[in-house]
Amino acid sequence: MFEGFKRHQIKVGEVEIACVVAGEGEPVLMLHGFPQTMAVWARIAPALVAQGRRVVCADLRGYGASGKPPAQASLLNYGFRAMALDQLALMHALGHERFHLVGHDRGARTAHRLALDHPGSVASVTLMDVVPTTVLLTDLRKEVAQSYWHWFFLAQPGPFPERMIQADPDFFFESCLFGWGAAGPEDFNAEQLSAYRQSWRDPMTIAGYCNDYRATLAVDFSDDLIDQGRRIAAPALILYGASGAMARHYNIPATWSERCTTIEAAAIPGGHFFPDSAPDEVVRRLDTFLARHPLHALP
Repeated sequence: MFEGFKRHQIKVGEVEIACVVAGEGEPVLMLHGFPQTMAVWARIAPALVAQGRRVVCADLRGYGASGKPPAQASLLNYGFRAMALDQLALMHALGHERFHLVGHDRGARTAHRLALDHPGSVASVTLMDVVPTTVLLTDLRKEVAQSYWHWFFLAQPGPFPERMIQADPDFFFESCLFGWGAAGPEDFNAEQLSAYRQSWRDPMTIAGYCNDYRATLAVDFSDDLIDQGRRIAAPALILYGASGAMARHYNIPATWSERCTTIEAAAIPGGHFFPDSAPDEVVRRLDTFLARHPLHALP
């Protein structure tokens, strides 16, 4: 997996961020979501490299091979602002002051925060299958709550969710992948699925997941309420699963149009995990969008 990519563990502040890097050309940072790792991009990133781009795929703090600092002192450690600063520092360490940004799920929420807080660093942003955090939490439909129950279970005080999950992590996380994602085992590449399993079997990773979701309720919701009127300055591409819970219950392009200066939106066949189930379509959409918004174009 990621043949031809160079692996790095780069110290950024208090944590090390794991990443893989390959290619030459305009830099593209790709961020995964829950309950996955950078492996979600294993069939997408090489295609972008082949198209003449330098691609960086990173694990978020708390996930995969990245650092997992304790959250006892403050859940600020796991807010999207902290995660965004990790990734900004990672790209600076790799020599990229300005770059394209792609995120799915939690990675998309991190990308949203990074694009708001550091607009000069972001040439374009692609957000995959999310509505803004404030929209989901202030307009929570009962159907969405039934699908996205993990938001509230993982956010419970520790060690309750951690101990429950550790009893059978494969059962728990595969219930997420194959349950609320409108997908089945056949939609996932075996090697990528193995990488997800290897990661989520680690008790420290399970704690990282829980701290991420605890921070969403304790930190990120307030941050996003404060920034309700701000727009992403960079051109934005919004992709979403045509049969996913978000598309069924929200008008995804409309929720983002008032939060972006320039927006394109498209539905991808499949559910929430379409980067796994439809990688070729994701590559096609990304290639077209990135070609229209070169790095040297100012926001």
